[in-house]
Amino acid sequence: MDRKVKWGVMGTAGIAEGCTIPGMKKADGCELYAVAGRSIKKAESFRERFGFEKAYEGYDALLADPETEAVYIPLPNHIHCEWVIKALKAKKHVLCEKPLAMNRDEAAKMFEAAEENGVILAEAYAYLHSPFIKLLKSLSKEIGVIDYIDTAFLTQDYSEDFRLYREYGGGGIYDVGCYCTTMILSLIDSPVSYVKADAEMDDRGVDHMASVLLRFENGARASFNAGMILGTDTSDRYDRLFIHGSKGYIRSDYEYNQEGEISLWITVKNDKGERIRREERVTAASNYSLEIEDINRCILKGEKPLVSKDLSLKNAELLDRILKESGYVK
Repeated sequence: MDRKVKWGVMGTAGIAEGCTIPGMKKADGCELYAVAGRSIKKAESFRERFGFEKAYEGYDALLADPETEAVYIPLPNHIHCEWVIKALKAKKHVLCEKPLAMNRDEAAKMFEAAEENGVILAEAYAYLHSPFIKLLKSLSKEIGVIDYIDTAFLTQDYSEDFRLYREYGGGGIYDVGCYCTTMILSLIDSPVSYVKADAEMDDRGVDHMASVLLRFENGARASFNAGMILGTDTSDRYDRLFIHGSKGYIRSDYEYNQEGEISLWITVKNDKGERIRREERVTAASNYSLEIEDINRCILKGEKPLVSKDLSLKNAELLDRILKESGYVK
């Protein structure tokens, strides 16, 4: 790209530090312009470490800077709506960390604010930008009409983390279940007709483990498990993906947002009715870089975000139904 977008980062969260900012540094068309934190000390440390031009104490100062064109928001879930709308009203393009909102109503208000102010709003699901997802969607045509998907994302049982508190929008469904739902909704294009969910709650009323069954109006079904139950303060996680169609199926144990070489197995029947199984591989660099480049093209070239408004709203509505069914939301 001939011109670079001046990006601001609103907050010094772990996802920004370990994933998104390193991806931004490698992204085409991205300038690390400013970072804001609740304390100037933390913001300055990020500025020096990553090479931002400016550091601000407080998020309002970042939004008041007229040179900031786009902001990435990795704040806790419960304040996404507040700060996304503030940023949109300040005429900043916004990439907000998943889940975008605590419910569909909040998400709808955010998109309305984006449209009213003529700026872009996109939800940050870096994994959806991976070449693995492009390969998956391409190969899914070989297995015919999808009638069942099963997936899982289980991660560590944190001993102390903001994801464990209801007041911050914590819990496994919000934190990792949203990956499973977006994967399913990206592959099955039909309204959800049935939701059944059960969850194990801790003494704070936050789900540590959830199991969900879905049925769609076209007859397809899906299931997933999501939670934070593996070890304590470890790097443990478990991912799986199975897609069954009328002519075959696809299996993969890749991790959501995995980089490097990723493989899947596809099985289809030949003309003799024999099952033919083959491995397909793809190499993924930084999905976080691809995510930023997607927004840069939207800003500079007028493209539409890959993670669309429609997907974000459908996903928010589905999460609402799952959270209510599981007992998280009364």
